[in-house]
Amino acid sequence: MQQLSGMDASFLYFETPNARTHIAGLAIYDASTMPGGRMTYQRLLENTEERLHLARCFRQKLAKVPLDLDHPYWIEDPEFDLEFHVRHIALPRPGSWRQLFTQAARLHSQPLDLSRPLWEMYLIDGLDQIPELPRGSFALVTKIHHAAVDGVSGVEMTSAMHDDRPDAAPRAPAAAWISEKEPSALELLGRAVANNIRSPFRLARLLGQTVPALRRYQDEQKRSRIEEVAPCPRTRFNEAVTPHRIVGAVNLDLGAVREIRKTVTGATVNDVIVTICGGALRKYLEAHNELPKDSLIAMAPISVRSADEKGSAGNRVSTMSMPVRSDIADPAERLRAVHEATQHSKKMTEAIGARLMTDYTQFIPGSLAGLAARASAQLGLANRVRPFLSTVITNVPGPQVPLYLAGARMVQSYGMGPVMDGMGLIHAVTSYCGDISISFTSCREMLADPDFYEDCLRGAFEELKSATLGSAPAKKPSAAASA
Repeated sequence: MQQLSGMDASFLYFETPNARTHIAGLAIYDASTMPGGRMTYQRLLENTEERLHLARCFRQKLAKVPLDLDHPYWIEDPEFDLEFHVRHIALPRPGSWRQLFTQAARLHSQPLDLSRPLWEMYLIDGLDQIPELPRGSFALVTKIHHAAVDGVSGVEMTSAMHDDRPDAAPRAPAAAWISEKEPSALELLGRAVANNIRSPFRLARLLGQTVPALRRYQDEQKRSRIEEVAPCPRTRFNEAVTPHRIVGAVNLDLGAVREIRKTVTGATVNDVIVTICGGALRKYLEAHNELPKDSLIAMAPISVRSADEKGSAGNRVSTMSMPVRSDIADPAERLRAVHEATQHSKKMTEAIGARLMTDYTQFIPGSLAGLAARASAQLGLANRVRPFLSTVITNVPGPQVPLYLAGARMVQSYGMGPVMDGMGLIHAVTSYCGDISISFTSCREMLADPDFYEDCLRGAFEELKSATLGSAPAKKPSAAASA
């Protein structure tokens, strides 16, 4: 029985009926490479069952401490039911990219059952009429609670489900799986008492580390000569969200993105992506006559997972914020400004210590955090307080070699993230086999025209490529890019 960290538990405490905190992936597969040339529900069940031992989160469920007096624990579910988690649906005819993303958004809108292991998987048929996809292709939507995984451990879970060749042999477990007995309320309360006795001493040590970190932060502020960033402006994405989601995505040429970054000394692929998102937001809000004069602010999760935590479940992430420079019209100038701002944000985060900030979540009282989240939603505080960010941009590099699920080759992969009051737009960036995708998730009432925002993302990319690389011919967009 393993206790959740404060960071993991916070995703449970701050969940509300309108703001669920699970993440999801949408992957598309070519079934012609698998035996029989067709994926069935039974074959997916068998493939998943063969791999349950490769990721602990598959069979772990929550054991909550009474009255939320301490963070919950993970236990191996003694009544694990694979068929509850793996499901099968189909798109209505004729089937299209927009229908597929709409169906994924609907699945993403639904809450997970917190009394069971925190994941669901949906096999989606009905893709035969989508142009440029081989007949028999299928999609897989996988939902998992953010309390169980972060972006890095989510990639490791993906690796557990896939092979690097279509004819790979099953990976047998080293030992038979053993479930755990449900802990009693008395046992959980006893652990909570012991943890709460030690908590003041742990907090004192953490405070001792914080004082020098704050000094380093102040010293870095004095050394920095970067222009002071204006407060985050309010946009339509800073209002209270509804339970309904919208999802979209574009595919870009990863090779072109890498060439663009070389035009600014020291720039990264992530700088290019932030620049594209800043340009897309500028186009979108300008078209709706809502573009603020100051730059929008993005929050970027950063991994603080140490080498000995590789392969472990749960969240090991902190965050940093940076302007996307939506106030700059010229794409090349925007890239230079984004790179400068990102370098400054990294130095400030390193000065105070990214891990130090996440360690404080261990001391959040669960009952108090949950009450605060519900009160904030009921009072509509997101509509009243000054926003501190405009969007989230999370970049999780993926494999550059083909992956296979039960022999079916993955052809595209997209991400879906959580949105909440005051933060109604998230960009999930993933790369795979020479392409990089920018997926976005938003409240359906905030972004009712996802096709147009996709056009804004593609337009921002093409303008940046033209401004930095010249008039080189653009790569033909993939099928998903024309969704």
